[in-house]
Formats: sequence, C-alpha cells, structure tokens
Amino acid sequence: MRVIDDIGGGILFLRDVFRAGIGSSWRYDIIAEQIWKVTQQSFSTTALAGFFVGAIMTVQFTLQVKEFGALGFLGGLATSGTIREVGPLLIAFMLSGKVGAFTSAELGTMRVTEQIDAIRCLGANPLREIIFPRYIGIVVSSFFLLAVGLVMSVAGGLLMGMMFSGINPEEYLRHIPTIVSLPSILSGLVKCFAFALVLASICTYKGYTTTGGAKGVGRSVVNTAVATMVGIVMMDWLTSYLGEVALELMVGS
Repeated sequence: MRVIDDIGGGILFLRDVFRAGIGSSWRYDIIAEQIWKVTQQSFSTTALAGFFVGAIMTVQFTLQVKEFGALGFLGGLATSGTIREVGPLLIAFMLSGKVGAFTSAELGTMRVTEQIDAIRCLGANPLREIIFPRYIGIVVSSFFLLAVGLVMSVAGGLLMGMMFSGINPEEYLRHIPTIVSLPSILSGLVKCFAFALVLASICTYKGYTTTGGAKGVGRSVVNTAVATMVGIVMMDWLTSYLGEVALELMVGS
C-alpha cells in the first residue's frame, strides 16, 4: 500500500510542479544555476564511472571474442553493448547516489526547518520557486552527464583494449561505425533522458514530502536511493521493450 501511495502522490506532485512552473514565466537564471550546480558536482564522478564501465565491458567481451579469433570486432561489440544497455544503466545508478541523494537531503532539510513554509508565507509558491527549477536543472544536467559518461566509456574501452586485449587503437575503432548504428545511439540517448526524468521526479518528490526532523531527512535519502534504482531498472525494461517494438514496426514497414 505504501508503494501505491507513493506512486499516486508522486503523480499528483509532478502535476502540481508542472502546473506551477509552466503556468508562469520561467526563471532562466535560476534554472541555469541549477544546471551548472548539478553538472559541476557530478561531472568527475560520471566521467570516471563511464570510463570504467567501458573498460569492464571490453574485458568481458575480450574473454568471449578471443576464443573465436574475432578481436578485430572487439571495439564495435563492446561499444554497442555499452551504449545500448549497460552504460546508461550503471552511470544512472552512480548519478542516483550523487544527485538524487544530495537533492533529497537538501529539499528535506528545507522542509523540516520550515524554509519551504516560510516561502509560502511570503506569498510565493515553493513548487515554482524551489522545485521546478531544480527539476528542470536535474533533467538537463543528468542527460548531459549520462551522454558524457557514454563518451568516456568509449575511451575506457579503448585504453583497456590496448592494455588488456593487446590490439592497437585503429583496430579497436575500425568496426565501431559499422556495428554501432544510429538506432543504437538513439536508444542509448532515449534511455539517458528517461533515467534523468525518473531521477528528477523521485528525488524532488521524496525531498519535498520529508517529515520527522533529522531522522526524516535520513529516511528520505535512503528511500530516494532505493526508489530511484528500482525506478531506473523498470524504466530500462520499458524503454528496451518499446524500442524493440518500434524497431520491428520500422523493419516491418
């Protein structure tokens, strides 16, 4: 029942946030400040995570393709697997711990210290002044960070291909354009955007609805981390399923 209450409460919360944000003039300066803040805080973590995700995928694919004497296809296979599936998922997990937990704790602290109530008492709408700029900032910044993480995963795979698999850079990069198709890239970017929406929705909702003082802030952070990871996995399944259906329709037509 608690899960159903959270889903219903989250939907109503997002409805109110977009109603408050879209129905008024956008504060572009505050949104830009939020985008820069999130990007600055998480850029190094995301880039490092993406680098090692690519390296891990290269090691795993090396063990498989080496038996068939197909190391020349290592770069294309590792990059395709990283961009289509593993990369967005693992990097989104990293972002959920970094961005999601921070935002939930920040908003939760503002809630329990009655800063949000003070904003409402001054005649302003906290959903428009506090939540909406953060929501847009997290979505834009998370999408950008995930895309950067995917680019770094190619660099990590390339380095590990040279060090672990013993192939030169030209050989590693040769089959990437032939195996990594445009639908693969679009699939990865769609997943990045969908994961960013899940992350922004859950962390702002959990933070805004925090109760119970300092312990409540701690519970919100933990609940945000768990709910975000579960939501990202479910969204990954949904986007993969819809992607396959769309691909079959395109091929069938």
